Amino acid sequence: MEDWRKCENLLVVRPDNLGDVLMSSPAIRTLKQSLGCRVTLLTSPAGAEAAKLLPEIDETISAALPWVKQPSTADQQQLAALVSALRARHFDGCIIFSVYSQSTLPSAMLAWMAGIPRRIAYCRENPYSLLTHWVPDDEPYTRIRHQVVRDLDLAGHLGAYASDDRITVSVPADAAESAMAKLRHAGVEVGCPFILFHAGVSEAKRAFPEARWIALARRTIDTHGVQVLFTGSTTEKLLTDRLQAACGRGTFSLGGLFDIREFAAVIQRSAVVVSVNTATPHLAAALGRPLVVLYAQTNPQHTPWRCRHEVFAFSVLDETPASRNEVIRYVNRTRYKGEKISLPDPAELSDAIDVLLREQGFGKPLNQ
Repeated sequence: MEDWRKCENLLVVRPDNLGDVLMSSPAIRTLKQSLGCRVTLLTSPAGAEAAKLLPEIDETISAALPWVKQPSTADQQQLAALVSALRARHFDGCIIFSVYSQSTLPSAMLAWMAGIPRRIAYCRENPYSLLTHWVPDDEPYTRIRHQVVRDLDLAGHLGAYASDDRITVSVPADAAESAMAKLRHAGVEVGCPFILFHAGVSEAKRAFPEARWIALARRTIDTHGVQVLFTGSTTEKLLTDRLQAACGRGTFSLGGLFDIREFAAVIQRSAVVVSVNTATPHLAAALGRPLVVLYAQTNPQHTPWRCRHEVFAFSVLDETPASRNEVIRYVNRTRYKGEKISLPDPAELSDAIDVLLREQGFGKPLNQ
């Protein structure tokens, strides 16, 4: 194996979504600390947003790679230009992080073409010369690890071991100030408790029905007397508008209002975060906020990490097309075993919120 202790200019490949990059960040931080190297992240446009909160990343290269699900992907000329750009940066090492259902071979080929001399990744097939350090992938057939553990274990093959395996992010003070100003302008009383409700999903199969979001928000306001903030991206503003209109007073539609730094600041000030399984729970975990997660059974690796949380799992809707990825189909057959788990009831979700609020001193003491 090549001597990775001599690696001074490391390329980290994680061409996925915002939450995926956050889950890889403990491993990235560990590599930077252990190797003492400069770290460049190659990721998707969505993943690049996470890098804005991660001081361990020195530079970010954003690319819509054709072997990763994207709204649009690079063509052959753009991919050739990316290879040239990577070669010009003279990286001396490349580590590729992945979900167990992905192939790392296209990213390995990219690094090989860019002339990076050290290349490590999990891989199910024999990669031959594409990787200088092949770590055979036994997931999910032998075991399933949390994504954070999976990535830290890969870093461990290079002798990089974590003293702190938490996801951590840095929220700039000016972002916190601008976020609170936007909340006040929207009518939110920032000095009073508020709960963040995040309903938007990147995949339809993760969605929690709008009617249940509405029932939960109404119950939360009636029971706890707190403000409810419906958050989401710019493309989810119609959703947050619908939810707010249905719930009325005490709720706020904030879709598309914040950049990623400001959104992190709002999460940091939230009494509780309620979300589907998307990037938001990972941000909340990084900021130490208690969570209620409405967790569609799609990937058992991505539950909240190292934070106070309650997970309510449910089966994806019958009308959602089944994955054609045989690795995912195997997990569905063996881990979930075709069992149908009903949607959680708003009453039990409200009870979970009540516990998390009381643990923080909101409302009556827990022993009353």
